[in-house]
Amino acid sequence: MAFFTVLLIFSLRVLDIAAATLRMLMVMRGRKLNAWLLGFAQAMLFVLAIQAVLSDLGSWINIIAYAMGFATGTVVGMLIEERIAIGFKHLRIISSRRGAELAEHLRLQGYAVTEVAGRGKDGTVSMLNCTVQRKDMQQIEMLVKEKDEQAFITADDVIPVARGFWKH
Repeated sequence: MAFFTVLLIFSLRVLDIAAATLRMLMVMRGRKLNAWLLGFAQAMLFVLAIQAVLSDLGSWINIIAYAMGFATGTVVGMLIEERIAIGFKHLRIISSRRGAELAEHLRLQGYAVTEVAGRGKDGTVSMLNCTVQRKDMQQIEMLVKEKDEQAFITADDVIPVARGFWKH
């Protein structure tokens, strides 16, 4: 019975913190209903887990299971969020040699790209701006590397406000 309690505490806490991690990401992305649902689930799971720990405060193994569930839940939440990849990223791609070619390559794949000429440490560069769905990040990185292995890429989270072009 003690093993079952330890496993229950650990599992409830993993689910609780994974839900908390996802809830915060939904809040940051403005997804109110998802945030509410995850918050509700998180609160229920927390109450059940803490009840099991408080029912036997003398059990160090229960406390350790609670802490391990917290730590594991954080990583599980991050892995789930990476997998579902909700939201958008704004990419800045800086190419000192193949900016126009790279922009055209991305456009042919259906991505909207804005080109800006700039001056870098070693001379003229092309800065390409491209806002994409997060799930497309690996594809974009691969497309960039095909044309310019030396391109410098940065990414920022984006909350779209109005209009724009989105690949379907």
